[in-house]
Amino acid sequence: MTRIVGHRGARNLWPENSLEGFRKTLELPVDAIEFDVHLTEAGELVVIHDAMLDRTIEGTGKVKALSPADRRATRLKGSQEPIPTLDEALALFARSRPLELHVELKADADGVAYEGLEALAAAAIRRHGLAERSLLTSFSLDVLAQCRRVAPEIGRLCSINAKSAEALGATATITKAAELADIVAVEKTLLAAAFQDAVAIVSRERLCCWVLNEREELEYWLSQGVGWITSDDPALALVVRTGSRDTAA
Repeated sequence: MTRIVGHRGARNLWPENSLEGFRKTLELPVDAIEFDVHLTEAGELVVIHDAMLDRTIEGTGKVKALSPADRRATRLKGSQEPIPTLDEALALFARSRPLELHVELKADADGVAYEGLEALAAAAIRRHGLAERSLLTSFSLDVLAQCRRVAPEIGRLCSINAKSAEALGATATITKAAELADIVAVEKTLLAAAFQDAVAIVSRERLCCWVLNEREELEYWLSQGVGWITSDDPALALVVRTGSRDTAA
């Protein structure tokens, strides 16, 4: 059965990458929750997608420049909560039902990977007893290779889109990703264009298609038998998956 991943919790339903959103997404029968991690200059691991604050926070500036006090004073748009730390998110998931966690390691505002983030994130995952149900994820093959070196026991997921596949081409990028990662997650337009090559390289069970938010596209990719689907609206994805099973029966 295709498994459903809530993207940034469930960003079309609740504030993305928020503890509130994670708590509510946990009430859905999703199979996994995806979220993003940055490293501040103060040494905090913080859960937020963008390297800049402006889009999701009532504020402005670079994420990496946040002090712990400034972070606690932030407010997510649509919420009264601050940007959570990775420890806060992991503590919530450690108490939850045992779904899978896709922990994306982000880069700074200049697109540079944070030095040591792989080991720090892995240490936090271990500290909360979540290594067996977590995947470290990245668009960067170099970051994933470092994840394998510092945390070989934690699974990996490689995300691929047109930009990250530009240097090598889609087929070569998927090939390298399949060598490094347990799951190869390809953006829906690129996956549609390269699907036959992709399934020749990696089994459908290890393929993830993202980000699917419309009923028609959800129905199509469920019919293709990919192992994973990532959605901003996992509630809809779950309804469509149930309908597809009923139809198949």
